[in-house]
Amino acid sequence: MTRGNQRELARAKNAKKQQDNKRGQASSQKDGNKGMTLEARKQRDAEMMRLKQQKATTKKDGGSASAN
Repeated sequence: MTRGNQRELARAKNAKKQQDNKRGQASSQKDGNKGMTLEARKQRDAEMMRLKQQKATTKKDGGSASAN
């Protein structure tokens, strides 16, 4: 009793459906943001960007920049 490629087509259809459901979620419902308010997410993201900029500046200056 073989099903041919029916099983593979069903898997592909389900994967697309899951992708569409994920795309339709609000940002507060996504895994990394679950339970956080908008202000908390903004603060977290701002802190991450500050650290990223600080690392880039340190790398650009050859490691001689001091952290403020």
